[in-house]
Amino acid sequence: MTDIEYQDLAERALQAVEAACDRINDETDADVDNQRTGGMVTLTFANRSQIIVNLQKPLQEIWMAARAGGFHYKYSAGRWTDTKDSSEFFAQLSRYASEQAGQSLVFKAPD
Repeated sequence: MTDIEYQDLAERALQAVEAACDRINDETDADVDNQRTGGMVTLTFANRSQIIVNLQKPLQEIWMAARAGGFHYKYSAGRWTDTKDSSEFFAQLSRYASEQAGQSLVFKAPD
């Protein structure tokens, strides 16, 4: 993958995270604050816990830090997958965000 292809795919993923936060805040009482700084999105939950999603351009990865730990995702076969266990980024983000928010939250990959 070229750097331009990575940047496009990674940017679409970050935009999907931001859009999901807006949708979650409109449809639920979860109150997920999201702040974007360059290639990083910080999600802050009502209990003040955070999930940080950031781009690692030299490695062409997306990294996620949550209470559950730190995770690295690489784009493969049309999705962002964990470099250790091949779990999908948006499924794992949904899982960890739900745990930290105390309610079911859904994040989806861009179309």
